[in-house]
Order: sequence, then structure tokens, then C-alpha cells
Amino acid sequence: MEGDKRGITSEELKQHNKAGDLWISIQGKVYDVSDWANEHPGGDVALLNQAGLDVTDAFIAYHPGTAWKYLDKLFTGYYLTDFKVSETSKDYRRLASEFAKLGLFEKKGHITMYALASIVLMFGAVLYGILCCQSVWAHLGSAVVLGFLWIQSAYIGHDSGHYQVMNTRGYNKLAQFLAGNSLTGISIAWWKWTHNAHHLSCNSLDYDPDLQHIPVFAVNSIFFNSIKSFFYGRYLNFDPVARFFVSFQHWTFYPVMCVARVNLYIQTFLLLFSKRRFPDRALNILGILIFWTWFPLLVSCIPNWPERVMFVLTSFAVTAIQHVQFCLNHFAADVYVGLPKGNDWFEKQTSGTLDISCSSWMDWFYGGLQFQLEHHLFPRMPRSQLRRISPVVQDLCKKHNLSYRSLSFWEANVWTIRKLRNVALQARDLANPVPKNMLWEAVNTHG
Repeated sequence: MEGDKRGITSEELKQHNKAGDLWISIQGKVYDVSDWANEHPGGDVALLNQAGLDVTDAFIAYHPGTAWKYLDKLFTGYYLTDFKVSETSKDYRRLASEFAKLGLFEKKGHITMYALASIVLMFGAVLYGILCCQSVWAHLGSAVVLGFLWIQSAYIGHDSGHYQVMNTRGYNKLAQFLAGNSLTGISIAWWKWTHNAHHLSCNSLDYDPDLQHIPVFAVNSIFFNSIKSFFYGRYLNFDPVARFFVSFQHWTFYPVMCVARVNLYIQTFLLLFSKRRFPDRALNILGILIFWTWFPLLVSCIPNWPERVMFVLTSFAVTAIQHVQFCLNHFAADVYVGLPKGNDWFEKQTSGTLDISCSSWMDWFYGGLQFQLEHHLFPRMPRSQLRRISPVVQDLCKKHNLSYRSLSFWEANVWTIRKLRNVALQARDLANPVPKNMLWEAVNTHG
């Protein structure tokens, strides 16, 4: 009958998985987001990576309740005939609903204001140390303070990218503009582009850009096969140069982290001056120009070149703390190839993340991201609430026999270096460069 629901199977849905023909399913209803992809506030990559799949859990994680009303105009009239919900997903959705009713997504606390105030104070201290002091030790101290300023600014940029840290969207964008582009020199547009892909495909070797560091690092020997990055749209070639660097990656890890900021600047410029479409290009470029005006001017106020070099390298090295932390959260966790599919989205988030245990007074230092799993499951939740929900997430993982790993900062470093060393030793084995039996690959892919 005409009034009956029109149905398609999950396999038929998978055929609509490319730009211009992009369908997704949410709670069994099928939506055509082909045209909407370019307007999506989270960018088109988030939709392209989930094309042809049921994305209910991901949609709940990244969108407030007000977003549901926008789906009607995208509805195709089709329903999934084989739509099923796992028990894990049912519990996750129930938990998200309960947190929303408690208002946890709205209770931001005063962390943002404290962080902004600390940034202002630190910036003032940096200016005083450079402009008003002649001592080399004052200049060195200013470099350390500037590094910590960049770390805290990055946390504000991260928070404002996930949820509104300010009262209005306009002020929230201003916070992103100042804390991200203008103060750190890293484009919030670049961050959103990569970070959304990372969240949706956490620890997927071929979809998560946060694991794709060839030729410098490889977290799994599957990279030896020169796999294709679906994020960058090119093959990650494991050539002799990559083999050399990866063979020593457990030794080079910390030195590279000390200058990792340079790569972020390069990636920012590559995106801003590319042909890729993204929101607020002019605003992002303006913010970057502001940074590359005040920072060189500040450095030029230091009396001689040796001190200038020391100042820049020290400030960069301090931010290595944050770069290392981001790696600790994922490098030693389980990895996989492909995309999380429908009901296993929750499981992929738990297997691909590690928490860092610390006292509550250290939460400011980690920016809330020591609760990495909690953040991945509820990315819109203000960091001030993550410690509160951590026991509930642990209980849910225990109920469904899923990974919940919380390590000390030291333990997380040990796990990460051990993982890098194991892959490095495999890369050195030139006599047997890439074992390819299925059992070996399964063991090394899933931990």
C-alpha cells in the first residue's frame, strides 16, 4: 500500500557512500545529506566518513537535542528493514538522555573564565619578562610561561570547538578566534577538520588522522603495507626513509614532540591557502596574521640571536607536554582498519582510548582530557563534569565487558614507548619486512 513504509537494507544503504550520493541512517530512518554535507558545521569529512552507515550513536554524541528538528527536511522516506540496536548502544543512549535531563551538558562551571584569566596573567608576565627585564633567566622563564599559555589556550580552543563555552555563539567564535588562531597560531578550522575525523573514527589506521604520522611514527606494523589514508586521500608510503625513522621512533618520540608545534603551523598554512572549502576562511587567516605579527615582534625585542633561539625552542619544548599527552591517550590503545559501523561505535571509542589518572587538583593541567574516554563518549560535555561521570562510564564498560583503562602519567608513557619500540623492531627486520599471515595481523591490529 502507498501508506506503507518504504524499506531498504543496510547493504543497500552502503551503496550511497560518496560525495553527491551520501545517505546515513539515524534510529532506522534514512536521510540524504548529499547537499547538506557542504553546509554541515562539523565539516563534510564527518559525514563522508560515516556515509552509508547507521550513525545514531555518533549523532547523539555530537548534537544537542535541538538538532533533531533539522532532520525532517533530509528524510528520504526510507527506513532500514534490518535496523537493530545493541544492548551497549541502548545503555549508552539511555545514559546520554539521563545526563541531558540532569543538565550536565549545560553546567560549564567557571573553568573557562578561570582559564581566560590565567591566560591574561601569563601573557602579561611574558610581556614583562621580555620588555622590562634584561636577564637571560627572565627571558628563559618567559619562554616557559608562554609555553604553558599556549597549552591552556589550546584547551579553551578545544572546549569552544566542542560546545559553547561562552553565553552566545558569537562570543564562542570569538573565544576560538582569540585562543586558537590569534594566541597559538594554529587555525581552529584546521583543528575542527582533523579533530572531528579523529573523534568519529577513533584509532582507525586508515581514517583517523591522529594516527597517520608516516614517515616519522607508525603505531602499528600494518602501516608497513603503505595503506591509504581516506582522510588525506593518498597512500601513506612506507619507503626506505619511513622505515629508517620508524626503526628509531621510540628514541625520537620525545625530541620530535619538542618541535611538533612546527608541524601544526605548517598544516595550518596548508589548509588555509588550499582550495578546500571551510567556514570563516577570512577570519581564520586574520587570526593567523595576528599571531605572526605579535610573536615575531616579541622575539625581536630579545637583545641577541642566541637568546631568541633559546626563547623560541624553550616555548615550543614546553608545549611538548601537551603533544605527549595527546599521544598517550591513543598510541598504546587498540587499533583497527576501516570505519566503526553502527552499533560498534561505542566499543571502538572504549578500545581506542586510554585515561590518565590524576588528583582533582591536576585537572587544569590536563584540560579535562585525562578523562579521554568520557570525553569521546560525551564530547559536548563541559570538562568540569567529566570527573563526575567517570564512575558511571566505568560501570557501563564493566557491565558490557569493555575496556576501561586508566593509567598514571608514568604508566601511560611506558605503554606508549613499549608500543613504539615493538613496531620499531619489526621495521628493522629487513629479512622479513612485513609478516602477512592473518593471525599475525589480527594479533597486532587488536592488541
